[in-house]
Amino acid sequence: MSGLPPLALSVRQPWAWAIIHGGKVIENRSLGAIKSGNMDCRRICIHAATGLKRSEYDWGLWRLHRHGVTAPRPEDLPRGAIIGTVDVVDIISESDSEWFGGPWGLVLENPAPVEPIPAVGELGYFAWERSGELAAPLPWMFGYDRPNGDSRTLSLFDDLPPSFAEAPERPGRKRS
Repeated sequence: MSGLPPLALSVRQPWAWAIIHGGKVIENRSLGAIKSGNMDCRRICIHAATGLKRSEYDWGLWRLHRHGVTAPRPEDLPRGAIIGTVDVVDIISESDSEWFGGPWGLVLENPAPVEPIPAVGELGYFAWERSGELAAPLPWMFGYDRPNGDSRTLSLFDDLPPSFAEAPERPGRKRS
C-alpha cells in the first residue's frame, strides 16, 4: 500500500477495468456527485465496486466492444478492491471524446494497475484502507454466455467478439 494515493474513487465494473486497462479516459459523473464527493484534480486510486448486475455487464461489454475493447469475463473482474491508480487532470462539461457521456466528466491520464487490494468503497473520493476480501463471483457470472455454464468448447471460440442481436438496454435508463 505504500506509495499509493490515500484517496480513491469507486467505479462499477467493467468501467473500473476499462479505466486501468482499456483506455477509458473520462469517468462521467453529475456535477452534484463531483461537488459532494469533493472531486478535484490529483492522483487517485480506482476502486472496483462490489456490485455488478448482469444487465450492467451486458451494457458495458457491448459499449466497450464499440470502442474496440474486449473486457474480461465477469468472474475474472476483481470487485471490492483497489485495482490501480490514475491522474485526474481536468473536470469537463463537454468533450468530443467517445468516452464522454456527460453531463460532467473527470479526465483521466496515466493509469497504472496494481494487484487488487481488498477495500470497502464509498461515494465520491474517499480515504481507503485495506479491509476484508475481494468480492466472490456471483452465480450468474460462471455461466455467462455459455449454455448451461458449459465451458468445454470455449477455447474453440475464444477470439469471437461478444454479440448481441440488438444493443442491450442501458441500466437505469428507459428506452424512448
